[in-house]
Amino acid sequence: MSSYSKILLALDLSAESEQLREKAKTIAQANNADLYLIHVIEPLSFAYGGDVPIDLTAIQEQLDEHAKNKLSAYADKLDYPVKQQLVVTGHTETEIHRIADEMDIDLVIVGSHGRHGIALLLGSTANGVLHGANCDVLAVRVREED
Repeated sequence: MSSYSKILLALDLSAESEQLREKAKTIAQANNADLYLIHVIEPLSFAYGGDVPIDLTAIQEQLDEHAKNKLSAYADKLDYPVKQQLVVTGHTETEIHRIADEMDIDLVIVGSHGRHGIALLLGSTANGVLHGANCDVLAVRVREED
């Protein structure tokens, strides 16, 4: 196994994200790696096709602030130093690839539900991250919380 010096943990901040904590910490410790956290927020205009006749800026800002707070709480529980916490807006896979390339990341860790139609093996986000990444990607199987 190659040594990883920069690891990017991609989180959707759902309850299932908690399942990635120990795996990411173990890999980062074993490699004495810098650990970065990322959460990508898809713009509300994506969800509504840009046809919403109201200004969504305030709502988008609230979503960003909420995500930053959740990401910070996640980092606090990690018990491993986090080099940087990133909350970015855009298409999830595209933004993870962009940040991984810009920061010269060696390994991206992403959760996989493995239950989404054609991407049953990995899940749609994990599949998208894997197929466009210029570095190693570890898809960690997560189980839905009851």
